[in-house]
Amino acid sequence: MLVHSFYIILLVILTTLSIYSQMDSTINNPNYNKALAEKLGGDDYGMKIYFFVILTTGTNTTEEKSKVAEYFRGHMENINRLVEQEKLIIAGPFMKNDKSYRGLFIFNNVTSKDSLISILETDPAIKNKLLDYEIFTWYGSAALPQYLPFSEKIWKSKP
Repeated sequence: MLVHSFYIILLVILTTLSIYSQMDSTINNPNYNKALAEKLGGDDYGMKIYFFVILTTGTNTTEEKSKVAEYFRGHMENINRLVEQEKLIIAGPFMKNDKSYRGLFIFNNVTSKDSLISILETDPAIKNKLLDYEIFTWYGSAALPQYLPFSEKIWKSKP
């Protein structure tokens, strides 16, 4: 009798576990736009992998103002070019800090770390060692590039 009760309890537990393991605990989004998700490269969670780059102070310590200005003008032109190519979606400087962090980039539509390094080396401030970089892969919202059209409507002057 005891053995029989044990088997019945075990059967109930296994049946319950089987039912729970087949239940889907995800929530479906009623606003899901399949075409947009595919266009942006989003996975089922609306996320994708980007390259996140932290710019750091480079080894070039020149104080020749004309060269520094030339390299940073080229740096800004390079940023604008990469945005137009839809490769760069976030760029901006950090405020003064104790880690020598100068700014960050978030890259989109770049397929490998090697191709990213080639892209980074087109930047005159990096090429001339005023800036260096650290590269990370980052998992973020696939909708991130969608803010760019709005950013064009809110700036009054460009540096």
